Amino acid sequence: MSNENPVLLLVDDEPTNLRVLRTVLQDQYRLLFAKSGEEALQLIAQEQPDLVLLDVMMPGLTGFDVCTRLKADATTKAIPVIFVTALKDEIDEARGFAVGAVDYITKPISPAVVKARVKTHLSLVQAAELKQTRLQVIQRLGRAAEYKDNETGLHILRMSHYAQVLALASGFTAQHAEDLLHAAPMHDIGKIGIADHILLKPGKLTAEEYQEMQKHPLIGAEIIGDCESVLLKMAKTVALYHHEKWDGTGYPHGLAGEAIPVEARIVALCDVFDALTSTRPYKKAWTVPDTLDYIRQQKGLHFEPRLVDLLEQQLPQILEIKERWAE
Repeated sequence: MSNENPVLLLVDDEPTNLRVLRTVLQDQYRLLFAKSGEEALQLIAQEQPDLVLLDVMMPGLTGFDVCTRLKADATTKAIPVIFVTALKDEIDEARGFAVGAVDYITKPISPAVVKARVKTHLSLVQAAELKQTRLQVIQRLGRAAEYKDNETGLHILRMSHYAQVLALASGFTAQHAEDLLHAAPMHDIGKIGIADHILLKPGKLTAEEYQEMQKHPLIGAEIIGDCESVLLKMAKTVALYHHEKWDGTGYPHGLAGEAIPVEARIVALCDVFDALTSTRPYKKAWTVPDTLDYIRQQKGLHFEPRLVDLLEQQLPQILEIKERWAE
């Protein structure tokens, strides 16, 4: 059996039941065995299995007890637990889900059902791990962009949370708004491709330098590339279009109005709000009233009017975020 195969822990106080499960699963998985709840917890701490098949009715610690302890421990709470039991009472089943189990298999077991349920829940774990990995890649790329710029990680954190607040206020689903929270830090990733003497210049850029700076949305889109991931697609959208303006005078494509993706419109407003209210090497922080006055002046020009209204409506929550992650 390859060390790359998923590891399953089979827990049952009846050796016969363990032998049956071993026969069903041994060809596809690495198997560990425990005959009590106490032994199961020791093995889990040592081996960190990928999934646990757990009997409910055992002497000493029951399956419910074991599952409760696993879900209370940060190092083991993500391990899926499937109860394998002769219990059929709905109350017992509900209790199992309440303590954190992901599924039930009833005895006597069906080999096909056991294989299918194990495969399904391992696949769900792998999908969650893949999503987490993609998120970490996006966060690390966002950090890379910060090293090239004079903006701070706290700016990225604040404006991303502002974007989530505005997205929810705009009618996004919770998942869509959360995706924007995680995609927003990538908005300036293209600055990696801008020469330091332009990016870090303390004074005003020349016309030629400003033209070079305007390439960073295109560079950002190129860095992120074409991906199947919903999160990376959104990150590319934000990177490419966050400098477009509602009246069509932005760059790189001169899009106007609703031709600009709404995610980019939200990020543009949140980015400017936080940049103006933050101290930079080349400027002092503006007051919130002064910043709002400027944003109102840009209503219908730089920014979508509806989003400006929503920003003002959500201002208490925005200011709470600003205070939470102050410089």
